[in-house]
Amino acid sequence: MTDITHDPAALRDLLASARVIAVVGHSDKPTRTSYQIARFLRLVGYTVYPVNPTVAQIDGAISYPSLAAVPEPIDIVDVFRRSEHLLGVVEDAIAAQAGAVWAQLGVADSAAAARAQAAEMPIVVNTCIKVAYNQLIG
Repeated sequence: MTDITHDPAALRDLLASARVIAVVGHSDKPTRTSYQIARFLRLVGYTVYPVNPTVAQIDGAISYPSLAAVPEPIDIVDVFRRSEHLLGVVEDAIAAQAGAVWAQLGVADSAAAARAQAAEMPIVVNTCIKVAYNQLIG
């Protein structure tokens, strides 16, 4: 697979086929973008698993310490971590056999993208999943 950031058809297919999204870096603070976007993803019908080892629960849902701890197969790993952490998240996503990695606006790393591509895992970088959903799925 390749970087699908600039392929609207591939993005639409990914968003339409996904059911389970793990949000890495999900905050428990309602003012944070990760919280707001995870809430949006739940509202439009995705099953969302918070992944944040520093938080036990978010809105009554268990916050998992790692992707490996998420109890069901992950379709998309949505990343709210700084770019320098993206490679590690990609490695964890590969180990968890996730379907794709989606790095939020401002998050990109060429080594992480290359690693995902080498593993034939679709990757989206520097793109807000909520904006893409609204543009492509509506």
